[in-house]
Amino acid sequence: MRVLIVKMSAMGDIIHALPVLDYLHNVSPGIEIDWLVEEPFLDVVAGNPQISMIHTARSKAWRKSLFSSRTFSETAALKRTLQERDYDIVFDIQGNIKSGVYGWLTGADNRIGFDAEVLQERLNMLFTTRRIPLRPQDSHITEQYLRLVSVPFGRDYREMQLVSDIYTTPEDDAAAEALLSTLADGLVFLFHYGTTWQTKFWREESWVALGRDLLGRFPESSVLLSWGNDSEHQVVMRIAAAIGTGARVIDRYPLKGLTALLKKVDLVIGGDTGPVHLAAAVGTATVSFYRASDGKRSGPRGDNHVIIQSPMPCSRCFRTRCDQDEECRRSITVEVVMHGVEKLLV
Repeated sequence: MRVLIVKMSAMGDIIHALPVLDYLHNVSPGIEIDWLVEEPFLDVVAGNPQISMIHTARSKAWRKSLFSSRTFSETAALKRTLQERDYDIVFDIQGNIKSGVYGWLTGADNRIGFDAEVLQERLNMLFTTRRIPLRPQDSHITEQYLRLVSVPFGRDYREMQLVSDIYTTPEDDAAAEALLSTLADGLVFLFHYGTTWQTKFWREESWVALGRDLLGRFPESSVLLSWGNDSEHQVVMRIAAAIGTGARVIDRYPLKGLTALLKKVDLVIGGDTGPVHLAAAVGTATVSFYRASDGKRSGPRGDNHVIIQSPMPCSRCFRTRCDQDEECRRSITVEVVMHGVEKLLV
């Protein structure tokens, strides 16, 4: 059997989808699984031995140059390759119009997607041949993906201990080891301040207080601070300076390099952001906090992770901006985060 997973973006959602690989290999030994992904997120799945072939889309670039010869050539090549693979099943776990079109271009007769109640873009249903409704217990996004791919095989994913991983090169691993060799001998914490929405950030003062408390509570430990853009870099430099000795801002790593480092640190702390999900995918403990988003739906799963949801009555609002943003940030206290850390490490 040969199947295609259409999960193209975003980074956190692709990471949440990785357990479907382990599920499919468990229920159908010998299965070939291909994956269709957007180019910016290729490194999340690149090198994974559970994937037979990776198809890369450049949708954003193609839209900008819709009628160029390069766009025509690249889209035609992708369509040809998708059809040549002759898929038995296409699983569209992206669930938007774009993913539906790509699934339809495969020419596969069996294209499985979500039911209308799940889809934000219901026109996706025009391109699928079977739609799967969710059950009440499918509250986490990973469970929703697993529900969709499990239906043709008739085996409940909840019976299984599924794992995921993101593969790194020996060079990436060696670079991570080199960095860690320069640190003290204690625990290594990694803070990731940045995220996508304003309503997912935490207060700078809280990060500083947390860093100081951790260094006081765990002698000889180190706090690494990662960042994703220039504005975040400026903030984490201030945070590291305020924490003092034991805190260090690391270089900006490509995804594979950051993942190699995340594999080796002891604990990652952050909001609803890609590096937290990367850490969870490679088995590193995390403490993560959620304000506008829902930790029960998208936070790391398992005993190795602590999820903190804002106690604000309007929490899980999914708003990108809010007049009560500062109050909401304060609602997640340093004490609660420290308690989460101690729960995992003490």
